[in-house]
Formats: sequence, structure tokens, C-alpha cells
Amino acid sequence: MFENRMPRYEILSEEALGVLERGWRRIVTEIGVQFAKPEAVELFRRAGQRVEDDVVFCDPDFVLEQIALVPHEFEIRARNPQRTVHIGGDKMVFSGVYGPPFVLEEGRRRDATMSDYRRFCMLAQQFPELDSAGGVICEPNDAPLDSRHLDMVFALQTLTDKIYMGNVVSGTNARDTIAMSEILFGGREAIEATPVTISLINCNSPLRWDGRMLDAQFEYSAANQAVVLTPFLLMGAMSPVSIPATLAQQLAEALTGIALSQLVRPGSPVVLGSFLSNIDMQSGSPCFGTPESAIGLLCTGQIARHYGLPFRAGGGLTSSQSPDAQAGYESLMTLLPTFLAGTNFVMHAAGWLEGGLVSSYEKFIVDVELLRMLRHEFTPLEIDEESLAFGAHQEVGHGGHFLGAAHTMERFRTCFYRPLLSSAQNYERWKRDGGQDTAVRARAIYEKAFEEYEQPPLDDAVRLELEEYVTRRRRELGD
Repeated sequence: MFENRMPRYEILSEEALGVLERGWRRIVTEIGVQFAKPEAVELFRRAGQRVEDDVVFCDPDFVLEQIALVPHEFEIRARNPQRTVHIGGDKMVFSGVYGPPFVLEEGRRRDATMSDYRRFCMLAQQFPELDSAGGVICEPNDAPLDSRHLDMVFALQTLTDKIYMGNVVSGTNARDTIAMSEILFGGREAIEATPVTISLINCNSPLRWDGRMLDAQFEYSAANQAVVLTPFLLMGAMSPVSIPATLAQQLAEALTGIALSQLVRPGSPVVLGSFLSNIDMQSGSPCFGTPESAIGLLCTGQIARHYGLPFRAGGGLTSSQSPDAQAGYESLMTLLPTFLAGTNFVMHAAGWLEGGLVSSYEKFIVDVELLRMLRHEFTPLEIDEESLAFGAHQEVGHGGHFLGAAHTMERFRTCFYRPLLSSAQNYERWKRDGGQDTAVRARAIYEKAFEEYEQPPLDDAVRLELEEYVTRRRRELGD
């Protein structure tokens, strides 16, 4: 977990914030938001909001009253107490890629498997830059659809000792995640006292909360588990082509979803989510790492602080089909504003490729390198008399060099960032060593990580109870 103590990069004036405020207020009062779950609509009705079929028209002041119930900061407990994270404030929590059905390894694109899923869990455990392996790190297509979530949660709980994300495909899957979390952490009372999961609830933009997602949201919020309520906004498809219009829509969707969580359980932990980019207006394909997405991210951070909410945005996003230069510069185009905005929870921080269709082992290592570099860059510079190294100037004098100076010799091992992946060899030595490009070097790093991986210890009785639960539930689900 990284503490970002650098100043935030805020680009919205007070006047601009006021325009956006009026924008979302008008959407929720005049257009309304659809909630495709009768219980959700009924909660709003009982709270005095106007309802037409499954469309809810909210009083903006009522929405803000619900938002005020959300904790500004909270913890998510990991089974290893040293891995427990803090969401909000200056803290940044990084999680792996989420959702791809395919995997890219050694240049070959294929269906993701449960073996891939477990291997990505192991990689996340090995690199301290990641606070969580994630949730649906990849979609294991070789496992039965109705029960694969059980094996995925079990892998997150046993192959890592970091925090993990809950499954949100259905209310059933959410209940299984909660039940397994109760086993791992010692009961319902324990997980309600301090959340142990954080789960992604996506809005089916524009202005529709899907029934299956709402089923999961109800389960997690009722159990006091954290939810990330995220509008899915690709400008030109799910929102207008204007950034301000998209920001207003994002607020209308996110704030009404957050209000619902507070109606389910007042004070339950919530993160304002943002997944904002654009489509290519020639092909209609999603684009990532764009200037528009960076601007939207910076605005979202400022807006979240305005409402006193922790927020999720950013990550190592790219449209590239391979871990090439495009993947690197597009990911930096998103990761840099992620840090500048002080994002609290960062999904897709490692491994995302091809617009989120692919989890890539090589790209995972590229992103870890980016995270390492940005953490170094965003650590405040300490300036004192010792750092001015006046004695080194006295020793070297005019026209000399500092390579052998005492100040250099005392500090040369730690004075500069040492890369994990990058090469600074001269051309001749690089050729002698095989002329390896970034992807080949990344492959060597993750293969070494697998060799050195040690499964974190877990009480045998707890492991057995988890295994028995998975076996029983798989049988009950017909797999």
C-alpha cells in the first residue's frame, strides 16, 4: 500500500464543479435512473423518491444525504494482518487486471484457464507493488460456468494472503464469496466488523443498474463489505462525446448507486468508481490510454474529494494487442494521472492488454515496472544539508568526476532507482547477452517469480473447511 503525499493535480474550477453539479441533479430528477431489481425500487419508494415502473427519480438533496453516510475512509482486512489496506485519504491500493476471457503468453493468444488464474494469483503474491491479485483476474473457460467462482475465490484465499475482490456475477456467487470469507476470517460478526472483500458493481450505462449486479450489491452491502460502484462509460457509445456530459452522467449513475447501498445498510463502505474512456469514431472500437480518459480521471479525483468519497479509477490500460511500445505509453498515459489524482483503489494495475480482452503475463511485469517507477517518482524529495553534498564538491574540485568520490561510494547502491525490467546496457553487451527485447526479459522475470513462489501458510482446519464448502456447493450447483 502506497501513501501518496504529493499535491493533487486538480483541473476543475469552482464554477466548473457547479456546472457538473447542476448537470447530475437534472439527470436524476428529469430523466431518472433505472434499477432492474424490484427490491431496489421499493427501497427508493419507501424513502420518498418518485418511481415510475423501475425508473427512480431522485431528489438530489436526498442523494446527498445518503452520500453523507458513507465512511470517508475504511480498512479492508487481509488474512495476513501486514497486508491489510486502508481505502481513502492519501492511500493508494493496487489490484491486478480484472475480467479478460483470454490470455497472452509468449506471443500466443488463447482462452484463459484455471491454471492461468492460479498463476496470476501467485504472481500478485510475489510482487509487493500489488496489494491484491484482484477478482476475475481472467475468466477460466475450462471450469464449469456455474461453479468456477468457487475455485476462483478459493485460489484468491489460499494462493495469496492479500485482500481479494468478491465475485459479482450473481447474488448466489456473492453469497458464496461471503460464506467462504466467513470461514477464512472466523464468522459473520468478524467480517462485518471490518470488511474483508471489495467488489466491483458496474452500471449498465447509460442510466441502468442491472439486476444481477444489484443482486450482488445487496448481498455485499448487507454484509458490510465494500463495493465499488462504477459507471461503465465509453464516450460515443455509453455516454455523449463530451467529457463534461460524461462526467455529469457518471455522477448521476454513481451517486444513485451509492445511495442505494446506504438504503440497504447505512454506513456501509462504498467507493465511487470511474471507468471512463472513449471509442474510436472511425471503427467504434474502445480506446484506452487516451488524453480524454486521462482528463476524465483527473476530474473524477477532484469530484470525489469534493463529495468526500474514496474513489477508484485508472490502471495500466491499453488497446494494444501485444506488450509493445504502444502498450507501454498508453498504460503510462493512464497510470500517471492515476497517481496525479491520488486514486484510492486502482484496478487493472497489472496485466491488462487489448482493451481488457487479454490478461498478459509479460504485460504484468511491464506494469509492475511502471508502478515501481511511479511510486519512486511520487515519493517526496527530502532536501537537507547532507543531501547538498558540499563535501563531495570539496573533494572533486573543478573539472573532475564524482564516480570515485566518498559521497558516491557510500550511496551508489541506493542513490538511484534500480529497474526490475529495463535495460541500460550498451549495444554490444546487449547483443552479446542475446539482444532480448522487453517481452523476453519480462518472461524471464515472471518465470523466476514462479520458481521462487512459496504458498503463504494457512491453518489446516480452515483450508479443509474451505475445501469442503467448495465441494459441497459445486455438487449443489450441479457441477
